[in-house]
Order: sequence, then structure tokens, then C-alpha cells
Amino acid sequence: MQYTYNKKMKIYLKRVLKRLCVKFTLWHKYRFFTEKSRLSENEKICTSICRRLINHPDSKFLIAPLSGKKYIKNVVLGLFILMDDRKISITNHVYHYDVVLCQRDWEKLNVLYNNKTEIMRQGYEDEIKSQIVHSLSSILEKIA
Repeated sequence: MQYTYNKKMKIYLKRVLKRLCVKFTLWHKYRFFTEKSRLSENEKICTSICRRLINHPDSKFLIAPLSGKKYIKNVVLGLFILMDDRKISITNHVYHYDVVLCQRDWEKLNVLYNNKTEIMRQGYEDEIKSQIVHSLSSILEKIA
């Protein structure tokens, strides 16, 4: 009888501990949503510009591997964006703006930037592989 009571108590304590961990994780994650309401108008406009420029078909993407800086260059619109550790620098021939973003918005822009560059990389890789297959088939035709 004692054995089952101890076992049930352990199961109960594990469940309570798991629930507390989940509650703490959710509280920690969602307490940053209050920061969203304190965003200035400049931060909102800056994130919107970055999102639109990332999705623009004429944008070129560069990454500095040692410093971790990310660059977006759009010659058609005449814009150049530097993304570095929550700081966004938007430059044109006429103006230059530096905006510091909150962590949540910075992470969203990073994910968007990384996904876009990954899609581009996959396209380049597929193009290279298709050229290899084409050249191999032409070599086979020459031999036969």
C-alpha cells in the first residue's frame, strides 16, 4: 500500500512541476508583448520598410560572416539597409536613419531575412545542379 502511495505522489509532483514550468515559460514569453505597445512610430515604419525591401524582387542581399551584419541593397529604389544587432540603418543619397528595434521585432526581421536568403540559395543550387545534369547528358551523347 505504501509503495503505490509514494508512486502516486511522485507522479503528482512531476505533473505539478511540469505545469509550473509551462506557466513560467508562457509568462516569460508573453510578457514581452507589452513592449509592442510602446513602439515608436519610427520603429513601426522602419520594420515595415525592411519587410517590404526584403520581399522586393530587385533587392540584393549580403551577409558579413565575421561581424554578423546583414545588408539589403536595392538600386532601383536607391535604398541601402544595414542590419546589425537590433540596429537598423536606412541610407539613401539624401538621408540616413538609425533605429534600434525591440528584441521581438529584431528576431522577426532576422527570420524573414534568413528565410529569403535560404530560398535564394536553394534556387542557385537547383540551377547549378540542373546545369551539371545537362552537361553530363551531353557528354553521354558524345560518347555514344
